[in-house]
Amino acid sequence: MEGAKNIEALTLCFTAGVVAGTLVPGTVQGVFPALVLLLALMPTLSRRALPFLFLAILLAGWFSASLASMDSYSDISPLERLAETAVGRVREFIDALPFRHPETAALLKALLTGDRSGLSSQTVAVFRKSGASHLLALSGLHMGILYLIFDWATKLGGKAPAIQKTRAALLISAAGFFTLMAGAGPSLVRAFFFILLNEVLALSGRRRKTTTVFCLALLFQLILQPGVILSLGFQLSYLALAGILLLYPTLESWYPDSSRFNPLRRIWQASALSISCQVFTAPLVWIRFHTFPSFFLLTNLLAIPVTTILMGAAVLTLGLSALGICPELLYTTTDGLSRLLVNILEIIATLS
Repeated sequence: MEGAKNIEALTLCFTAGVVAGTLVPGTVQGVFPALVLLLALMPTLSRRALPFLFLAILLAGWFSASLASMDSYSDISPLERLAETAVGRVREFIDALPFRHPETAALLKALLTGDRSGLSSQTVAVFRKSGASHLLALSGLHMGILYLIFDWATKLGGKAPAIQKTRAALLISAAGFFTLMAGAGPSLVRAFFFILLNEVLALSGRRRKTTTVFCLALLFQLILQPGVILSLGFQLSYLALAGILLLYPTLESWYPDSSRFNPLRRIWQASALSISCQVFTAPLVWIRFHTFPSFFLLTNLLAIPVTTILMGAAVLTLGLSALGICPELLYTTTDGLSRLLVNILEIIATLS
């Protein structure tokens, strides 16, 4: 428990140092505001943690002061080139699939690779008006859906230690490569770190405290790229997750649990999840765009389940098509789910 508190305190101080160093470049200027915060927190921290916290603040200021030179580095690694080639081939492969509706392939490319160029302006407008634009921007939501799909598939291999280690290595590698393929946006990088930490802690047999994983992911991401803290996607991603961790458990508990399957409780759980995210992200969205999605609850309750099923069907379609054994029914199902998602959003958009 004390170790978890130290990690959380370390992350808080490091983040404060990054914020300060970003706003006021330079090591000394960046460290000073964070040092004030550290002094305020000192009564709650163990003595053993203090040296690491001071070091974290110094590193934060230094990273922030060095941000300009790091961001100017534009060389592409061989792995990034491989990811670019792979995502290009995936997009070509999706375009070649025999879907009846012309925009199904375009929507699948947006959901699986982040390429929205094939979508019509009308479809993009429908997503925007219905408050579902986040479904077209690859994020932790998409990574989470794909992770659940592959997690379920790889668990079929059994629970032997060797199989579990192989499974974790495959999941982490796949998540990392997908992150590179999709452009390594802040939300995707955050989701990758969550998967990485979750799998490593599971293999080590340690208790996985969600707030500790949250703090470690934030810490690692800021160490690698301090300037990302200014990204709107980064801010919204962590705010949404903070809402899930801090508010969702309370809202979810308002509906009594029972041993029987209860559809109404499942609906409430989905609603509580959506509300938790909106409560934490809405102020920032309003500050930046002076708007608020009026029907966000209806959109998320209807669109996210359909999107989840659609992505699962799409992955299965791509996999079986690559093997040359995809049945016509699966193409028809994926096509129908794609149209269902757009139709739902069109109805919601007319309410706005």
